[in-house]
This record gives sequence, structure tokens and C-alpha cells, in this order.
Amino acid sequence: MAGSWRLAMRLLSGCGWVRGSDSAVLSRLRDEAVVHPGFLSQEEEDTLTRELEPQLRRRRYEYDHWDSFCGSTIAGLSLLSPSVMKLVHTQEPEQWLELLLEPGSLYILRGSARYDFSHEILRDEESFFGAHRVPRGRRISVICRSLPEGMGPGRPEEPPPAC
Repeated sequence: MAGSWRLAMRLLSGCGWVRGSDSAVLSRLRDEAVVHPGFLSQEEEDTLTRELEPQLRRRRYEYDHWDSFCGSTIAGLSLLSPSVMKLVHTQEPEQWLELLLEPGSLYILRGSARYDFSHEILRDEESFFGAHRVPRGRRISVICRSLPEGMGPGRPEEPPPAC
């Protein structure tokens, strides 16, 4: 199934992987909200999903996440289903970005995109990228977060944060 979504998403690639409220927002966040489609091959995605499934079956679904306890960069691998991530400026909600995340894609949020914008994966009924419907199915997101400045290697007296 994921392979068919890859083809469908590639057909949308003419409209790009990132949309924004205006060219100024797109320009300002060009290096701070990045999507790398096809980061994983279909075989790599299948292997990673098989590795994760047994662990995920034993745990409850995580509704919350802990971005405020982490460093300035968040990176995520999007698996199984295409989705749309929406970022909205917390002080000026008319400023927004949408990221089109196909299965096997890598997204990176840092700087202003990380701190000044809220982010969410749109529910199935809201899942549009421009005028294009992006049907949502089950998805897995593998998230990596950088440590806060001053934490980690070289600072052994301080434990890493729980994020």
C-alpha cells in the first residue's frame, strides 16, 4: 500500500512539499522547516516498520509529546501513511506552513519553525495539501530530538532530559 501512496504523492510533487501563507513565510523558514521525500526506500521503511511493530503493540498510544524539554532541532521519519503537518505561528496565526509527508520522508523543524509555530498532523477529514486530498491511514512517526544546549556529552554530571 505504501508504494501506491508514493506514486500518488510524486504526482503532487509539482506543487512542492512545503506550502505557506505567503512568500515571506516560505522564504524565512526555508531552512527551518524542511522535507526530504523518499529519505527511506520502500525496503528500508518496511524493515523499520517490522522492527517497530512488536514494541508498539506492547505500549499504549502516545497522545502527548515533550517538545519543550528538548533542544532546537526535531527530526521525524514518517512511515506507513501520507499526512499533512500544519505549522501555525503562535502570535500571528495568519502565518502558516503545511508540510506534505509521504511515507519514507524525513522532516526537520528547527529555529523559528520549532519555537514560534505550533505543529500538528491534520486529521483525516482535514487532510488536504492545497486543493489535493491526502487520505490518512495509520501512521508511525519516529522522532529524534536534539538535547538542550549544555546537556549531553561533555556534561556527564547532568543527566539527559526525558524527551
